[in-house]
Amino acid sequence: MKRDFIFTSESVTEGHPDKLCDQISDAILDRFLQQDPYSRVISECAVSTAIVFIAARFDSEARLDFPNIARQVIQQIGYDQQTFNAKTCSVLTSLKEIPHDVSCAFDERKMPDEEMDRITVKNQVTVFGFACDQTTALMPLPIWLAHKLARRLTAVRLQKFLPYLASDGKTQVGVEYRKGRPFRLHSITVIGSQKLASEKGGPDLKKFTDDIRETVIGPVFQDEELKPDDQTRIFVNPDGPFLVGGPSIHSGLTGRKNAIDTYGEFSRHSGAALSGKDPTRIDRVGAYVARYAAKNIVAAGLAEECEVQLSYSIGLAQPVSIYVETFDTGRISNEEIAARVKRVFDFRLAGIIKQFNLRYQPSIVKGGFYRKLAAYGHMGRMDIGLPWELTDKAHLLSKN
Repeated sequence: MKRDFIFTSESVTEGHPDKLCDQISDAILDRFLQQDPYSRVISECAVSTAIVFIAARFDSEARLDFPNIARQVIQQIGYDQQTFNAKTCSVLTSLKEIPHDVSCAFDERKMPDEEMDRITVKNQVTVFGFACDQTTALMPLPIWLAHKLARRLTAVRLQKFLPYLASDGKTQVGVEYRKGRPFRLHSITVIGSQKLASEKGGPDLKKFTDDIRETVIGPVFQDEELKPDDQTRIFVNPDGPFLVGGPSIHSGLTGRKNAIDTYGEFSRHSGAALSGKDPTRIDRVGAYVARYAAKNIVAAGLAEECEVQLSYSIGLAQPVSIYVETFDTGRISNEEIAARVKRVFDFRLAGIIKQFNLRYQPSIVKGGFYRKLAAYGHMGRMDIGLPWELTDKAHLLSKN
């Protein structure tokens, strides 16, 4: 187990170019599944100055207006600058219908258990799930706080508390650990982009710093157990004014923020992107069920910290291996925990889709389901009611 150290995680706002791409990709997925729950979709996006490029492969009965979806997302996020906005940006598409695969058109809701064994995965991947008791959401504290700062940075912009803010922003939190436990806040960084003075006007750096401290940093830590102290290093736009930001300054790409999507590098994560993939992709949904297992292990009191590794091979229904690591915090052995996990959880593709109702979530959740995951993390989200954040299996794991 790690003992005395400083660990730092970062987050970004929904207006960051990479997150913009993730949200466009997942908004497309939502629209497909709303019309046809059996759609198979791979949607990827890239953005740069005044241009959006969408590459999608799909097998579906649905019909989508891809450019319109992209423009809606851009507008909702708030990009209205001259160099990048929903009305004037060019949207290029490369669309391809893939052959229909009858083996993916199964109805997991009506499928007998023995038939689920015949539903195999089409991708090879190793995924990781992690949980720890550092926060109420059982997430590592650095990424939890970084996400809170990023969400607050967006909130003060949308609520017009700081109307000069632009959509693109970054946050970073460093936590000092003693004997493996969070001890104090080492550093806090908030970088917010500002609109050009010629457009809306904006404050000088000192006023900007004071505004961010008062409206963003202060409220975020008001109810946190760890608060900034006299030694906490606080940085607000330390390199000076960050004007406009977004695709006109730095390009974006779907799937380039895996650490932000998961555990802020406190735990391992798969190299596979999460956004833009339909529920039959085990490299996406496998990461969700691994988090589900890890969170229930910690919730059951079997460990203070836990990582679950699942490895899948093409053509098989079950993972080829399941590995549990508790970093010397386990109440029982890792091997015993792994044995209980295998008995309690269904790691088969059809079982995961059924357990989490993944084909139908976009029709249930207002405003789309997968797009909501594409900013501020796929794990630890307590604002959506994610099925893999439940701890309903903890009591089963506690039984011998």
